Amino acid sequence: MFKLFSKVFTVVLLCFTANTVYAAIDVSNPYTMIEQVAKKTFDRFDADQAKIKANPNYLKTVITEELLPHVDYKYASLKVLGSNARQLSQTIKPRDKFIAKLNEFTDSFKGYMVSTYASAFTEYSHQKVEFPPAKKLTDSKFVTVPVRVIEPGRPPIKLAFKVRRQKDNTWKVYDLVAEGVSLIQSKQSEIGGLIQREGIDNVIKMLDKKATADVSKKSEK
Repeated sequence: MFKLFSKVFTVVLLCFTANTVYAAIDVSNPYTMIEQVAKKTFDRFDADQAKIKANPNYLKTVITEELLPHVDYKYASLKVLGSNARQLSQTIKPRDKFIAKLNEFTDSFKGYMVSTYASAFTEYSHQKVEFPPAKKLTDSKFVTVPVRVIEPGRPPIKLAFKVRRQKDNTWKVYDLVAEGVSLIQSKQSEIGGLIQREGIDNVIKMLDKKATADVSKKSEK
């Protein structure tokens, strides 16, 4: 499972990549938002190749500035916590301490996501991505945007971005489904089990350690 999503993270960032002229991102439509963010991010990635080669950690800056504003990492972190959030609310008192701990976990999970995406960027190899035509939006709070990744000599990779409507009617990505497997559910199982065995504080330390690790190609690890 972990290897599947490690590979797919590379594809995720590819899906947020393709050359175009910079333009304002249309965050009012999840379909156009994903494609536009993709194109803007790769322009930045391509333009900063010298900086990236000199210091791969610079990829974290690219991710933070170009991708992160369009990821609902707060909602994603709560989904990853799952039922642990309710259990923590009963053991961490008073409520303001519980809220502070949630915020601490969210910040650590955000850093972990940035580091993971940055590492995936090192595996980019110019695959082709097919974006779907935009569909008419309804009043639904959630939309699934399917994407296909085409690589010569291999079957197409089927992805689906789970996108959530925000209170201001903009949209942000909160989950990725790769070949029918949800990243959030996978991390919920992994991190949820760690919280129950080792406690929330140790998990936060683990996420922080991974977030601050140097970026390197997976083949170098």
